[in-house]
Amino acid sequence: MPERLVIALGGNALQSKDSAPTAEAQLEVVRETARHIAEISGRGYEMAVVHGNGPQVGRILLASETAKEVVPPMPFDVCGAMSQGYIGYHIQQVLKYALSARNRNCPVVSLTTQVVVDRNDPAFQNPTKPIGGFCSKEEAERLEREKGYVMREDAGRGWRRVVASPLPRRIVEIGAVRLLWDHAIVITCGGGGIPVVENPDGTLEGVAAVIDKDFAAELLAEEVGADALLILTEVEKVAIHWGKPDQRDLDHLSLAEAARYVEEGQFGVGSMLPKVEAAMRFVRANPGKRAIITSLDKCVDALEGKTGTVITFA
Repeated sequence: MPERLVIALGGNALQSKDSAPTAEAQLEVVRETARHIAEISGRGYEMAVVHGNGPQVGRILLASETAKEVVPPMPFDVCGAMSQGYIGYHIQQVLKYALSARNRNCPVVSLTTQVVVDRNDPAFQNPTKPIGGFCSKEEAERLEREKGYVMREDAGRGWRRVVASPLPRRIVEIGAVRLLWDHAIVITCGGGGIPVVENPDGTLEGVAAVIDKDFAAELLAEEVGADALLILTEVEKVAIHWGKPDQRDLDHLSLAEAARYVEEGQFGVGSMLPKVEAAMRFVRANPGKRAIITSLDKCVDALEGKTGTVITFA
């Protein structure tokens, strides 16, 4: 039976730091990303793909707010849905071509995905995720007063809106993902999913928040019974003492070792920490399975046990 895989794509898989932040430049980066995913598919894996949307949703929001005198600005959850649509479109377009070039006639589907969060999640009391552009202190105070935004000063560069980053609780469209699994590669939970809360009457309501895509990918991996969670980022291996003379790359981490390094503060809060914590959640819930953290260009080698950091229960 083919091994089931959930792939979480980091920002470098969508946008290069060395190219312009345009849709055209993104498409070129995604073209190379698709080549690696198609290679994994060619090895016989079944898979779903989760992607981030950090800079993209921020640009959509900025464009919407800049044009507020012409058209009404879109709420943040709608901006997230828009980012899912255009990033998913790019991935499914070039991935289908990359698969066809390998004589794999496999459909690729991007699914607009809502993810339920808890309205009482502590993250809502301490928003930390910066979104959108910079503004002056005066403009920040006006936005707080008129729109109820939470604004924070950002490293001397100006003021930015910040939103909560709650944990994902339930994937609304998981039934559709399961139905599609045997027939297509599904791109789902884009940007961590569109965050929604569930009202007492069962209706869903979008909220201004950003769900970490690694945690969304982990939840998806649990829900589809994946054999492995593959988290792709910019580095080949997880390291401790990062950037220091005694930096040490890690080939393997047990759950206990990972927990100890997290406690020591070895991993960056906005970079490697959520990846390691998502990997820990997956192997804790699935003791016989593995999570892998590696770079996009080493993904096939990592799946074959040649590189990357493998996290297992023991």
